[in-house]
Amino acid sequence: MATPPFAADAAYVIKRPFFSFFDRTFRVYDAGGAMVLFVRHPLLRLRTEFRLFADEAMLHAVAAIQARQALAINFAYDVTDPNDGRRLGTLRSRGFRSIVRDTWDLLGESEQEIGIMTEDGWSMLRHLVPILVGHWHVEVGGETVATIDQRFRLFTKEYRLTIHASRSGVDPRFLMACALLALMREDRREERSR
Repeated sequence: MATPPFAADAAYVIKRPFFSFFDRTFRVYDAGGAMVLFVRHPLLRLRTEFRLFADEAMLHAVAAIQARQALAINFAYDVTDPNDGRRLGTLRSRGFRSIVRDTWDLLGESEQEIGIMTEDGWSMLRHLVPILVGHWHVEVGGETVATIDQRFRLFTKEYRLTIHASRSGVDPRFLMACALLALMREDRREERSR
């Protein structure tokens, strides 16, 4: 079961400052406005690896994300529980098939395919018109278990993550990791288009 404060049916707001140079900092807030998650993602690391913390002091890790390889076309990211090392799931990029629309395969604890995360809309058009906002959804067993919707803001990046996964059995921490990896991928695409 997920560690509190994550719930299987809840909405969260993810915020990132618009400008940052050496890392990307994400803060996740619950519906009441309390910060429930803090992530500092270093940019100058060859192999992606970072933790999701319940506090800004980064004392209480709730999940860890690690890329399986430093260079690849189809990146795979393992999401684990930092306390016992148990794998919560894996996200695998579809490589060249994600050029027009980001698509990720979701793998369960034993590498079986359990679902998919897909960008809704056309990422190529958003490269040309940066004010267009992004949308993603996560499906498990043919059922939408989470949605990510970007909100237009001038001086911050803001996203709404809605988790409705009560029947899927997917750990909410894994869905939170899915959202954060999609947003980090979005950040990298924006940087390349500048």
